[in-house]
Amino acid sequence: MLKNGSKNSGKAKVTKRILISQPRPESDKSPYFDLERKYNVELVFAPFIKLEGIPAREFRKQKIDIMYYTAVMFTSRNAIDHFFRMCEEMKVTIGQDTKYFCITEAVALYLQKFILYRKRKVFYGADGTNKSMFDVINKHKENEKFLYVCSENQQDNEIVNWLKTNKCEFELGFMYRTISSNIKDILNTKDFDVICFFTPSGVKSLFDNFPDYQQNGTVIGAFGSNTSKAVENAGLQLGIKVPAPQRPSMVAALEQFLINGVEETQ
Repeated sequence: MLKNGSKNSGKAKVTKRILISQPRPESDKSPYFDLERKYNVELVFAPFIKLEGIPAREFRKQKIDIMYYTAVMFTSRNAIDHFFRMCEEMKVTIGQDTKYFCITEAVALYLQKFILYRKRKVFYGADGTNKSMFDVINKHKENEKFLYVCSENQQDNEIVNWLKTNKCEFELGFMYRTISSNIKDILNTKDFDVICFFTPSGVKSLFDNFPDYQQNGTVIGAFGSNTSKAVENAGLQLGIKVPAPQRPSMVAALEQFLINGVEETQ
């Protein structure tokens, strides 16, 4: 049920159920489940969005020659999946000297599914922020032509603006699109003390499903600066902001919240 409660009361509120707007982890060893057991809370996983691959025939309308670019930028594993899917559909062979710039080490390591991983051509930011990725790109920007693989309705404006400001040669490659999932049953049947968002599209999905949604005391968590902005632009109060020095992941932020309350997690 959509909650009808009082305003956020910080530490006085007992957290019982948390909604994670992502698919349930495949491994039982996920730190989310450790959190659930340790603090006796219920975590409900429900993807607020789903991705749809743009077919090669549609991608060709963008008039992008993938082989022209010497470097590819990825901010998610999904982007990697769709990039190599597109290459396969278009029968494009990626050169051995192509460089890959990734938002995190975890995203970079996912490339091993598709390429022979070499540190001399795979780079990633130190702490998962856009800034740390920019620091890496800045060392190579003079000699590279960048293809930023992203969703046609979810590209990171901070990244785009940085590439423009720093006079990088780049192009946006739209290879998939984000669609809102039907989450009405989940939110109509259960109350949640916390809802965690990971993309601006997740926030959009909430309002696509519930145009008149009222926060009513639910604590909102957001991962990434763009997601945080989307939460605030939607008129919601942001209680848990990730990443931060003491909470690099949503799991770490939730643990800090469960220990200290929302007032300590902004």
